[in-house]
Amino acid sequence: MRFKGKVVLVTGSSRGIGRATALAFAREGARLALLGVEPTEGEAVAQECREVGAEALWLTARVELEPDVKEAIDRIASRWGRLDVLVNNAGIYAKGDPVTTTLSDWERIMAVNVTGAFLCAKYALPIMIAQGSGCIVNVASEAGLVGIPDQVAYNVSKGALIAMTRSQAVDLAARGVRANCICPGTTRTPLVETALAHSADPQATLRTLEGSRPQNRLGRPEEIAAAIMLLASDEVAYATGAVLSVDGGYTAQ
Repeated sequence: MRFKGKVVLVTGSSRGIGRATALAFAREGARLALLGVEPTEGEAVAQECREVGAEALWLTARVELEPDVKEAIDRIASRWGRLDVLVNNAGIYAKGDPVTTTLSDWERIMAVNVTGAFLCAKYALPIMIAQGSGCIVNVASEAGLVGIPDQVAYNVSKGALIAMTRSQAVDLAARGVRANCICPGTTRTPLVETALAHSADPQATLRTLEGSRPQNRLGRPEEIAAAIMLLASDEVAYATGAVLSVDGGYTAQ
């Protein structure tokens, strides 16, 4: 019960890594604020958290919209009076190289993946600073560490999250707040399953993805959730500005 009594906000929490992270924190005693754009799925995840004994509040909000974020965090402060962990997990994806990427796709990805994480931190941090403690975990990607073909906007957005993490770490350390970053490799989430299903040969595409990493498999959402919890825990309180790859060895090659 490493997070007993602590309040944890997870964005993009209705499915995949976000859902697994919410449930992992719930099992360890956290009080959960779950934020996203899919209220039916999100309320279902909140109920799953309640079934393991956690308090859980679903918040329908778009992270790229400042009024949505402010209102959501105001509701958390009103309900619990504190906020201990922010997991910036919300993110979207689009294919495209530096020529074929449309301006609308570029702006949409930057808005959700980068501006969304900035806004959530901007409004969460005054609470953490006032209480003298807190932790941000930004969910970047292996794509923020290496150039992966045909996804330039996504790559840049995840690289920006790594830079944001380091900036937050140095700005906030003296105020009792830590910021760390996790870089998952390709993980069997609904987003990846959908992409596989729409490929010309799903099984061949899966084999290629698996074969691109030394462990010869994709990650599981629960494995990424466990790493997020580690970075947020007091067990590694000396870690701030850390960038942790959990990618089956992909970026070690």
